[in-house]
Amino acid sequence: MPLIVGLTGGIGSGKSTVAERFVARGADLVDADQVAHALSRAGEPGWAAVRAAFGDEVLRADGEIDRPRLRALVFQDPGAKARLENALHPLIGTEIARRMASWRAPYGILMVPLLLEGRRYREHIDRLLVIDCPEAEQIKRVTMRSGLSEAEVRAIMASQVSREQRLAAATEVIDNSGPPEELDAQVATLDRAYREMAQVGHLEQTAKP
Repeated sequence: MPLIVGLTGGIGSGKSTVAERFVARGADLVDADQVAHALSRAGEPGWAAVRAAFGDEVLRADGEIDRPRLRALVFQDPGAKARLENALHPLIGTEIARRMASWRAPYGILMVPLLLEGRRYREHIDRLLVIDCPEAEQIKRVTMRSGLSEAEVRAIMASQVSREQRLAAATEVIDNSGPPEELDAQVATLDRAYREMAQVGHLEQTAKP
């Protein structure tokens, strides 16, 4: 089994950008958000599960899930959040495991934005990579790309674990507050480190009687 690196970070920290750079260096990747999105398209098992949990009120006229409406509902109501998680998480977990079973690189990235908010995937990772940047930069990036207000972004950030908690839990940290060339250098360093860790782990496994 390849080394599994759990990748997480606050909203707007640049998780996808970093993940793409690891993939460019040959790492495998499973993006939990992408899996959830694919499973919840009209006609897919996740779509059926969400519809069963919330009814047609969360569907658009074309039958697809009204994601902004569902997101707002879940954000405001802990009970709705629990219903959504119960509907989707078993399906997402099964699909993530299926995709990870096809990994062939020495290490792979499991990108889960809310990795630290729940323990669902923590026991399955070998390393915890946190993508970090100042909170002011997070707010700037998210407001520019999404059109959300600063207050809305701050509310989302408040619902996630704090920056300090993420940094305390990390085994590695990438500082994504600087220019692209600094990011590339950090990814290159960790790529080498993860390959070395994977090799050591492989040797330890093969040495077992």
